[in-house]
Amino acid sequence: MSLFVQKYGGTSVGTVERIESVAEKVIKFREQGHDMVVVVSAMSGETNRLIGLANQIQENPDSREMDVLVSTGEQVTIALLCMALKKRGYDARSYTGTQVKILTDSAHTKARIQDIDVSNMRADLDAGRVVVVAGFQGVDEHGNITTLGRGGSDTTGVALAAALKADECQIYTDVDGVYTTDPRVCEGARRLDKITFEEMLEMASQGSKVLQIRAVEFAGKYNVPLRVLHSFQDGPGTLITLDEDFSDMEQPVVSGIAFNRDEAKVTVAGVPDTPGVAARILAPIGAANIEIDVIVQNASADGTTDITFTVHRNDLEKAKTVLGKVCADVNAREVIADDKIAKVSIVGVGMRSHAGVASKMFDALAEDNINIQMITTSEIKIAVIIDERYLELAVRSLHKAFGLEAIEN
Repeated sequence: MSLFVQKYGGTSVGTVERIESVAEKVIKFREQGHDMVVVVSAMSGETNRLIGLANQIQENPDSREMDVLVSTGEQVTIALLCMALKKRGYDARSYTGTQVKILTDSAHTKARIQDIDVSNMRADLDAGRVVVVAGFQGVDEHGNITTLGRGGSDTTGVALAAALKADECQIYTDVDGVYTTDPRVCEGARRLDKITFEEMLEMASQGSKVLQIRAVEFAGKYNVPLRVLHSFQDGPGTLITLDEDFSDMEQPVVSGIAFNRDEAKVTVAGVPDTPGVAARILAPIGAANIEIDVIVQNASADGTTDITFTVHRNDLEKAKTVLGKVCADVNAREVIADDKIAKVSIVGVGMRSHAGVASKMFDALAEDNINIQMITTSEIKIAVIIDERYLELAVRSLHKAFGLEAIEN
């Protein structure tokens, strides 16, 4: 007998019929003798509907009340799923984040989990019940309802699996696993049987939308085996694990290609090349809660330099406003912005032990006349900033260059 934590997203529970299907899937595991904890999101579209209601009332809705409001979506789903299980003769009990006591900090709309009380869930599991928990939500030390941010149900699932020491956390979604790249962009993309937490974290941070970054971080920190599966199709999915020995004769150099269209580039040109000037430019950006990704500083010429960095496209206007004030302070010549860029990354633990990966990547892009604007690397990743027009061509070229295509039978 094993303990499984399963998480079902909004599309998986988007209708009553789909909730009934989830109940049938849970029962299959229960009939095999497994203990089951199920985490569910709100029905698809419900969170957006609730946010829309709030925006009709208040232009900038109060964050505490927003958490009270949007957390109701998951409360509907947990009750309906328990009803579907009970109708089929299986005892089940629903819990909101507050009832479990998923203790978080008080950062409303983006809270972080601090502790989980598993005593009530353990008692229910011992009594043979299926435990159904609302994803995405918790409670702070003052008793306020909190939410974990978009995609937070993944984090709830992994956190519960860690706290309960589950044998596996299974994330059910609308894809049947983690692919070498997005199949909608590259027809030859193939599903990976396994991938390491480290690779998955890089893939997620570089633009892959399969899993929330915080969920992958949590799983890696507490060594929770994590599996991505399709909600409506049977299959093995993709296992995300700490183990880098996948019993292959040779670990692939590159496991996947990630990309992100939501990038924008900002250049502060003609900056005096003096100590501390970079901090004077970037500190106000950080203070404005704007996240910076790639940073490049050009070589000094005539005592001045250019500092270029990327931000999320949604933050570009805010960044330009902040830098407009900073420019005068640091005596910079001008601010140049470009929102027509994209980031493409190759990711793989095999890069640690192979030379020539960067040159192979750059050669593949050069063959298609794709210019590289910026480069950043880590031990298992190389990312480049390119013109957005060439994004899909770059992904397909790199996918082919590193031999990631599906093998035809």
